[in-house]
Amino acid sequence: MMILITYDVSLEDTGGAKRLRGVAKACENLGQRVQKSVFECILEPDQYIRLKNKLLSVIDQERDSIRIYHLGKNWERRVEHFGLTPRFEQEGTIIL
Repeated sequence: MMILITYDVSLEDTGGAKRLRGVAKACENLGQRVQKSVFECILEPDQYIRLKNKLLSVIDQERDSIRIYHLGKNWERRVEHFGLTPRFEQEGTIIL
């Protein structure tokens, strides 16, 4: 399933930068950054549960927010992109 994760981490307190890095790192491990605080992730249900739990353990729910949009399996027809950043095929073959 495709999910879109957006987040806003407050940098007004001393732990904000650490929380921001923690959220970004958790998302980078399983998805593709499409904007500064937006990630697209193609996940299996168990991966989604682990990622959500990780994100909730990192943020301060009194200061920060995370929004998760479930785009499902047929997400390609629901996403349009215009502009500079080329689209990365997450489900395609990756050669390292």
